Amino acid sequence: MASLLLINVYLLHLVEANQELNKHIESNGNSFVQMINCGEPCKVRCSKSWKLKMCKRACDTCCVRCNCVPPSTLVYTRGMCPCYAKMITHGGCLKCP
Repeated sequence: MASLLLINVYLLHLVEANQELNKHIESNGNSFVQMINCGEPCKVRCSKSWKLKMCKRACDTCCVRCNCVPPSTLVYTRGMCPCYAKMITHGGCLKCP
């Protein structure tokens, strides 16, 4: 019986903490995660692409979704941003340049 009461108190505490966090996010208009500016990293990453516009558009999409861009086009740097590296198209190809 005492353990059930303890669990209820814990759950109530979690709900109240979540409500406070949501109030903070709504009042500030943002979350605690700082979003990066995707323009410059994608410009650098796509600078050597022969399809610059397409590369930039795909990179911007991936950057916004993942909030990161690998520092270079070398294959081994893709792992520095796992979300970016694992995103695929409907056809199963890598989405992010």
